[in-house]
Order: sequence, then C-alpha cells, then structure tokens
Amino acid sequence: MKVTQEKLPASQIGLEIEITPEITQKTYEQVIKNLSSTVNIPGFRKGKVPRNVLLQRLGTTRVKAAALEELLQDGIEQAIKQESIAAIGQPQLRSSFDDLINNYEPGKPLTFSAAVDVEPEVNLTKYTGLEIKAEEVTYNPDQVDEVLEKERQQLATLIPVEGRTAQIGDVAVVDFKGVIAKAEGDDENAEPEPIPGGEASDFQVELQEDKFIPGFVTGIIGMNPGETKEVSAQFPDPYVNQELAGKPAIFTVTLKEIKEKELPELNDDFAQDVSDFETMEALRASLEERYQKEAEDKTKGNKQEALLAELLKYLEVDLPETLIEKEVDAILSQTAMRFAQQGMDVRKIFTQEIIPQLRERSRPDAVDRIKRSLALQEVAKRESIEVTPEEVQARVTELIQQYPDEDIDQDRLQGFVEQELISEKIIDWLLANSTVELVPEGSLASQEELDTTAPETEAETIETAAESTTGE
Repeated sequence: MKVTQEKLPASQIGLEIEITPEITQKTYEQVIKNLSSTVNIPGFRKGKVPRNVLLQRLGTTRVKAAALEELLQDGIEQAIKQESIAAIGQPQLRSSFDDLINNYEPGKPLTFSAAVDVEPEVNLTKYTGLEIKAEEVTYNPDQVDEVLEKERQQLATLIPVEGRTAQIGDVAVVDFKGVIAKAEGDDENAEPEPIPGGEASDFQVELQEDKFIPGFVTGIIGMNPGETKEVSAQFPDPYVNQELAGKPAIFTVTLKEIKEKELPELNDDFAQDVSDFETMEALRASLEERYQKEAEDKTKGNKQEALLAELLKYLEVDLPETLIEKEVDAILSQTAMRFAQQGMDVRKIFTQEIIPQLRERSRPDAVDRIKRSLALQEVAKRESIEVTPEEVQARVTELIQQYPDEDIDQDRLQGFVEQELISEKIIDWLLANSTVELVPEGSLASQEELDTTAPETEAETIETAAESTTGE
C-alpha cells in the first residue's frame, strides 16, 4: 500500500493512501457475499440470491458505499501501522465520501486522503534564568484576634437591657412587615405591594449594618422598646431574589426588646470551650502557626503562578484537537463532581442545550492546562527530573493514614501522587534557577485586572455559561 505523509497544522499528519486494485476488488466481492447471506429478498434463500438480483434490489451505490467504508477504515488502520505513526484520537477523512463513491471502481486503484492527530512537538526556547515578580503574602497577627473575637461573639450571652435606646452592637427583638415603596407616578390610592417573606414576629437581628438589607438596621438605631416606626431600606443589586434587586422598601418595625452581648473572657476556659487546647497560650500559638503557614503557602502559590505564566511565553506548541477535547471533558467532569458534592442538581446545569456553550467556554482553560503540563514535562525531560517509587509510596502511605475511614482507590491515588510530586520537583527546580522578586500584596492586582485575556476558572466559566443560556 502506497502512503504519502504530509505535516498539517494542529499537530496533524495528513495521509494520502492508495489502495491496490486487488484489494478494492476483493473487498467489493466480500461485501456482496456478506450482503447475500444477510439480506432478506422474497423468493430467495439467504446466501442464494443471484448477484444481479442483489445489485438490482440494493442498488450499486449502496453496495459500493458499504465496500468503501471497509476500504477506508482498513486502509487508514494499515497506513498508520505501516508508517509507525503514534496516532491519538480518531482519524478524520479529508476526501469527500460522495466523490469517493462516484470514483470508486472495483479492480482499480483507490486513492483518498485522511488525517490523524499526533502528540505535539514541544519547543521550549527558554526555561532557566527566568525573571518574575510575585506578590508576597505576609502574616497578619490581627487574623488571630479576629478569629478569637468571632468565637467570642458566637459564645456571647444575651442580656436584656432597659432604660436606653437601641445602639450598634445590640441584638434587637422586633416585629416587622415590609412593602415595596411606591415609585413616582404610582397610584397613591393603590395598596402597597407586600414583600415576599418580608414579615416576621420576635425576629432577632444583630444591629450591625451588614446583617440585613441597607437601611434596615440604621432605622432601628435610636428606637426605644415598645416604639413602632417606618424604616426606609433598599434591596442591593444584585440580590438573591432578582425581582427585588435594587428596589426601595418600607418596613413597619416594632422594637420589642433590646439585648446586649456579654462576651466571655479570653482565658484557658474559653480555649477549652472552642478548641482541643488546654490553654489560651496554646490556642494562640496554633492559630499563629496556621496563619503563618497559610501566608507562606499563598506566597508560594503566587510564585508558582508567576513562574508558569512566564514559562509559557517561551513555549512553542501546536495543540491537536484531540488533546483539547479530552481536557475539556476532564474539566466538565471535575466541575460536575464538585457541583454534585455541593448539593447542586447537575442535570439542570449540564443540559443538552447548554453543553456546547460549556465546552466552548472551557477551551481556554483546557488549552492553558495542557500547555502548562507540556512545558513542565519538557523541563523534566531535559533535566532528567523524576520521582522514585519510594517517594511516591511514602506520600501514598501518609495520605492513607490521614484518612483511615475513607475508601481510597490506591491505584488512582498513586497516579495522582506521582503527578503531584513530579510537578513539585520541576517547579522547585525552575524556581531555584530563576530570579524571583517578591512585591507587596496587591501591587500586581491592577496589572492583572487589565489582562482581560486571562481565563476564568472552569467552575466560573461553566456557571457563567449556564446563567447566560438559561437567563437565570
């Protein structure tokens, strides 16, 4: 079989394949024989249908099409094997099938064109001496105080207060009923429209402005127990209920009782109530260690992101469609699993009408993920960076011990751990051979905001597509 190769864009190899006259004739005769033994034609037993009757009943075009399908499939498979092509994905026919049927004559050569995806050629023009800037996240001791204060607030005891008006920080017990405020031009005699769910009795609201819609808490400040007044407020936009978003409202509020919070002391008893630590000192030390590590991890993540973004500037690769589609599949599957774990109805998001848009919106992220992976693989290949089976097994054992009650697929876990460890090694090597300038947190944000080409995360991409398609 004669095969001519041609390099095509998107990491494809074009194949011009010539099938010999003997094969085109043999395949045609075999198809007729097979059809004769399977087709039901009145008056004839299977396998005994005369050739001319069979061709007359089925039509020459149908028989040729059946033979051609076999010739094309077998021809492509043999060509790939003959030329030792490491094809990925399904081959594509480049010739017109209708033209091939019209030109196909059993006993004469058949020439057609096909294309197959192959692994892309990766060219990394530079990967050492990279110069990057990354934001340094510093530990803020105030975080510990904020966490402890939040715990104090949750353990606070509410004490009834008399003889003064409501003030910020109190907990107010109120009855309220809300209506949509009339706009200019509305009928003044018409009954105001009640707010759905905008009515409650003995409702406890903490008098902090962010605890309710804007204006509601402010209107209660200064009220005396037993007092009733109308409070003007406005629903934010956006709002959970889009029908209320941005609309002004009027609430008739009766203040029934004022309570103030009595906060527990920050002592060893408090530490024992909110944690497994015996002393306040130990609890603080644990929180400090936690937030220090969190800051270090965020800084490390920023360095890695900046490094990979810079590395991709020197990557030259023409990605095949097969790899992109496979990565899109992975993104959709991973996101669907996350949504399901969050209790969302995946079937309402991944509908047949929406899936094409989800796939298209996921492509930029898929391309970025593939490029990152290929760039790191190329560095590992050039620098002979690898992980040992002992390193992988040690990490697998550690994870299994951390989650003793989980049903873990060890083969899948081992594959994941191996990929994670090799990526860490490659990135550490790259960082060691690059110049990293740490800059204050937030200093690069303005530049990132200007970069409108940066892809969303796959979850954001999919949620955006779903919302725009459903109109929700």
